[in-house]
Amino acid sequence: MSSRATRIAISLLLLASTISFQIPLRSHLTSNRLSHIYSNPDSFETEKILRQTLEKQNEGDGQAPSLSTSPSTPVETPPPPTTTSPKKTYTVPSKYFSSRPYPKFLLEKAFELYDDLTYSPPSSDSVTKTKSPHVVILGTGWGSSSFLKTTANSGLNITVISPRNFFLFTPMLAGASVGTVEPRSITEPVRSLNPDAQFLEATAKTVDQQKKQIECESVICEGNSCTISTFSITYDYLIISIGCTTNTYGIPGVLSNCNFLKSIEDARRIRTGIVNCFERAGLPGLNDKQIKDTLTFAIIGAGPTGVEFASELRDFVEAEGPKYYPTLLKYVRIKIIEASDTVLAPFDEKLREKAIEELTRTSKIKYEKSAVKDLLPPSLKLTELMLQSGVREITKSTIILNDDHEVPYGLSVWAAGNGPMPFTLNLIKTLQPEQQTLQSIARGRIAVDPWLRVIGSDGSLISLGDCACNVDDVLPGTAQVAGQQGEWLGKMFRREYDFIPEGEVVGRDVTPPITDSKETLAEKVSAIEGDDKIASPFQFLNLGILAYTGGGSALAQVQLTEGTSVKSSGSLGFGLWRSVYLSKQVSGRNRVLVAVDWLKTRIFGRDITRL
Repeated sequence: MSSRATRIAISLLLLASTISFQIPLRSHLTSNRLSHIYSNPDSFETEKILRQTLEKQNEGDGQAPSLSTSPSTPVETPPPPTTTSPKKTYTVPSKYFSSRPYPKFLLEKAFELYDDLTYSPPSSDSVTKTKSPHVVILGTGWGSSSFLKTTANSGLNITVISPRNFFLFTPMLAGASVGTVEPRSITEPVRSLNPDAQFLEATAKTVDQQKKQIECESVICEGNSCTISTFSITYDYLIISIGCTTNTYGIPGVLSNCNFLKSIEDARRIRTGIVNCFERAGLPGLNDKQIKDTLTFAIIGAGPTGVEFASELRDFVEAEGPKYYPTLLKYVRIKIIEASDTVLAPFDEKLREKAIEELTRTSKIKYEKSAVKDLLPPSLKLTELMLQSGVREITKSTIILNDDHEVPYGLSVWAAGNGPMPFTLNLIKTLQPEQQTLQSIARGRIAVDPWLRVIGSDGSLISLGDCACNVDDVLPGTAQVAGQQGEWLGKMFRREYDFIPEGEVVGRDVTPPITDSKETLAEKVSAIEGDDKIASPFQFLNLGILAYTGGGSALAQVQLTEGTSVKSSGSLGFGLWRSVYLSKQVSGRNRVLVAVDWLKTRIFGRDITRL
C-alpha cells in the first residue's frame, strides 16, 4: 500500500473510532465493500470496557479496582461484553449534491467515449449470471433501452417487464402519423437490444418492498378469447422507467374526443383519421361550412410535439393534397391552440419567432395542374396560431375555449402535457411520507436522489426517465435525459457499484453507491478529490434541442458550453435535425429503414391507403 493510501486509511480509522453519530441505521443488504474505512473493536478495547465496568462496581464498597477476586471479597464477575461491530459511518460532502464544473464534466465525457471504445465485455467463462444481482426493469422506453444496450454481454441477470415488446423512437411519431416514415421503421425489438436479458410481456401492478417482489398481469389470448394471468417475480434491484401518460388537466371531453401522440397505435389512429376527414369531406350533400369544419385539424398544445405534428400535417396537405384532393384544399385549416403566449417554450426567443414565422407563412403548394391553382385563394395560409387560448371543454365536434369561443373540428390532437402513470402514483403513496413531502418539487413524479435511487426505499428501487425527478437537480422529461440516465446507470452496474451499501451517513440521509476501485479514466476524472470509492452522481449533458417546423425547415439549438449555444433555423437546421434523428436510431436497421422511407416519400409521396 502506498504511503498516501496508508495515511488515508489511518485517518478514516481514527475518524470512525472516535466520532459517534445519531442518525438511524438503514436496513440494507449485506456488503463488505466499506470495511476498509471503518474501525473494529480489538482485544485492547475489550479489556478497557471490562476494566471500566469493574471500577464502577467497586466504587460503592470503597475497594480499589482490581481485575482479580479473593474468596473473602466475592465480586460478581460481569458477563463478557457483547462484541458488536461499530456503526459504519461515512460523511457525504455537500459537493456531491452539486454539479461538477463544466470543463471537468466535458473532460469526463471525452474519456467516457474512450473507455467505451476500449471496453471489452467479460468472457462467458468468467461470468456467472446466477451470482450477479437480479435486475428487473419496468418499461422499454429511452431509459430502459439505453440501460439494456450498455449492459449487453456484461453478465448481469436482467429481466424486462413491459406490455410493449419493442423500443419506439418517439420523436418521429409525428412523421409516422402522416406517412412520412412507416411505424416499423422507428421501432426495434427489445430482445435485440440485449440478447442476454429475459423479456416478459406483462404490466407491473404493485411492489412489495419487504419481500422484494413485484406483482404483474399478462393478457393471454387464444383465438377470440382472452384471459388475464397474474404472476410475481422477485428482484434485487427494480429499475422503474415506465415513462408518463397524457395530462388532460381534468378538462371534460379530452379522453373521449381527442387523439394523443404517445404510441404507435396513436400514430396509426391519427393517420387513418386524417384520410377519413378528407374522404368524408368529399361526399356529396355537404355545404361549404360542413366541409370546412370537417377539414379543420385542431392541435391543442404548442410544444415540440404539437408544433412538429402540425408541421408534418401541413407537409402532407401541401404535397399530397394537389394529387388526391385538389377541390378540397381551399377548405383545409390547421389550428394550433395554446394557453400561453408563445410556442416552443424551451427554445431561445429568436428561434421561437422564427417558428411562428414559418408556421404562419403562405402555403407552398406545388401546382402541377393549372386547375388546382385556379381553385385556391392567392395567399392561402393553412396554419393558424391561437395563442392565449385556454380550453374549457371538448365535445365530439367542437372545442370550447375559456372565452366561450367555439372551434369546430374534424380531428383533434391533444399535445398539452404529461402526467403520471397509475403505477407511479401508487408507488408514491406506498412510500409516504418521504415521497409526499417532496411532491412540491417532483410534481407527480417519483422523487429520486442524485444516484437515481427512489427516496424512501432501501436503495433497491431505482427510477429514471419521465417518471422520475431528481429533487436536487430537476431536469426536463425528455428522451435525451432518459437516454443519458439509462446509459449512466448501465455503466454503474457494469462496473459493479453497490447501490445498497451498509452504513449510516452524516449530513444527508443517503448512503452513496460504492465500488472497490475506480478503474476507468472517466471514473477517475469524475472522482471528487480524496473520494476514490464513491460513485459520482448522475449529471446531465445538455446537447441541445431540435424541432421540425415544416417545409424543409427546422430549429436547432445546440449547446456548446454552459450558457452558450449555437442556433440555426431553415434548411441548415433541417439538415442538422435529420442528421441527429438518423444517427440516434438505436440500430443500423432503423437507420436504413428511416433513410429509405425519407427517399421513398420524396420520390413517390405518402401512402394514403387505409389498411
